[in-house]
Amino acid sequence: MQRKKEVIDAAIARADQNKGLLLILTGNGKGKSSSAFGMLARALGHGMRVGVAQFIKSRTDTGEEAFFRHQENVIWHVLGEGFTWDTQDLAHDSETAQRGWAIVQEMLRNPALDLVVLDELTYPIKFGWLDLTMVLHDLNNRPPMQHVVITGRAAPDALCEAADTVTEMRDIKHAYRAGIQAQKGIDL
Repeated sequence: MQRKKEVIDAAIARADQNKGLLLILTGNGKGKSSSAFGMLARALGHGMRVGVAQFIKSRTDTGEEAFFRHQENVIWHVLGEGFTWDTQDLAHDSETAQRGWAIVQEMLRNPALDLVVLDELTYPIKFGWLDLTMVLHDLNNRPPMQHVVITGRAAPDALCEAADTVTEMRDIKHAYRAGIQAQKGIDL
């Protein structure tokens, strides 16, 4: 344990940079948004100001929104109108995503926001509704100490390469496949 402590202490001493981080939470497993909202809670615990932009999702009855929307220092935007298989209008879905990105651009220019969570952002990129080059440009030009967390499956390689931290959630087993409904407090 002494050797382990020395290795860890040395790694901590080498970490001398301070910057806003870009984190990607991707993969087919459950927990991407939940992890992002855990970081949101952590940031609020440190008195930081946070912004949330939820793409795709149109629900306003989730537990995380019910809790966080009314917290001091939280800006919350539900920018989607439902999953594409519900709306069945790709042109409209694209316009919705682009209107949502205009709101995100304002958040990414706001130095008063310490953390921005872009929930389910990978889908509008994957479907071609948002230009990846534009997204990367806006992320790269945000305030230097602003942290951004992006969630969603199939994060593009270029987005992962730009990130400081990438975590892939792996699906091993899910209650949904056994016919169990989404549960309040766990899934929504």
